[in-house]
Amino acid sequence: MTRTRHVNCIIPPHLLDKLLDSDDSEIRKAALDTLLTTTRLRGERSVRASFAGAAAAGNGRRTVFDCRQGRFLPFAVLVRTEEGAESGDISVNRAFDGLGTTRDFYQKVFQRNSLDGLGMRLDGYVHFDAGYNNAFWDGRQMVFGDGDGRMFTDFTGSIDVIAHELTHGVTEFTAGLAYHHQSGALNESISDVFGTLVKQWASNESAETADWLIGADVFTPDIDADALRSLKAPGTAYDNPLLGKDPQPDHMSRFVNLPNTERGDYGGVHINSGIPNKAFYLTAVGIGGFSWEAAGLIWYESLKASSMETKFQDFADTTYQKAEELYGAGSAEQLAVMAAWQGVGIQISGVPAGVARARSLAAGRDGGVGREDGLAALSKQVGALAAQVRELSEDITSLKAMR
Repeated sequence: MTRTRHVNCIIPPHLLDKLLDSDDSEIRKAALDTLLTTTRLRGERSVRASFAGAAAAGNGRRTVFDCRQGRFLPFAVLVRTEEGAESGDISVNRAFDGLGTTRDFYQKVFQRNSLDGLGMRLDGYVHFDAGYNNAFWDGRQMVFGDGDGRMFTDFTGSIDVIAHELTHGVTEFTAGLAYHHQSGALNESISDVFGTLVKQWASNESAETADWLIGADVFTPDIDADALRSLKAPGTAYDNPLLGKDPQPDHMSRFVNLPNTERGDYGGVHINSGIPNKAFYLTAVGIGGFSWEAAGLIWYESLKASSMETKFQDFADTTYQKAEELYGAGSAEQLAVMAAWQGVGIQISGVPAGVARARSLAAGRDGGVGREDGLAALSKQVGALAAQVRELSEDITSLKAMR
């Protein structure tokens, strides 16, 4: 499979575009500088370089460099390695720790040896550019801006942001999801899903107690915003005059059609990702417990089974199939997957209409599966149906034994 390298940024272009309309000249300038720098990076064939003395590849070895507000990565200074002492720079240490936590998550939860599965080294670059309002994965390394201090803070402060960006690397080395339209939105969603799973895993949070937010720490305290995105309630992460309203849909009926251009967010990849994000949230809550266990494993195995042009329907069908392979036909996990996708307007292919209607009654015919007052009822219904399936299976086995 041919791997397409892409500069994947945590701050979407629609949000930076909105900041260009600000009455504050400093905010406008920071947004414009960030957009121009990101465009330049995307226009380059590669922004990667080799560094003398850097740690060799193997088992996800970490190396952190200091760009010292420069934009040219080969000029960055090596500041921390696996063998080195802790730095006096908090950004260096947070980047180093974030790389390690993400690496350990994939190793301990999914037995994956770094991003490529083969021990790929993890290089991080801090203090990129002056007031750069973004963080990105460029196909080889993780790069962090310091933020402008007015809108955004240092991007090394969010473990879910770090895990989100590094997961783009996992996606590159598995499905290689093309970065446009539905496959691109699925690419972004996968990064959001595993970004929040790393955060939940590091804090030992259950599906019920997690905040399900991406980038809750990237805004300064003066900005009225919860986060960049919400998996629990897409479209509600922020709503204020400066940023506008979070445009993410939570249902296929509200899918946003945008052009496949940089300013169109390559068909709205950061926007329509809200739909599969909500499907994962509903799956995780429907199953209960720790989200990285059953729900995370289903999504991870489905990612590995996907291809470059996989669309929402394809991925939904794959998660349903993987849930059966992992936990059995008619299991609580499989039924939770089916109900979750129905909750965002996607019917699993080949599921009998009668079964689909039963799930719709449990979830609410208007997509109300996402409502907080329906989640508990949905979970009980899924569990009850799973028990009925198991009882039926036992009855059939008993009848066969009597013959």
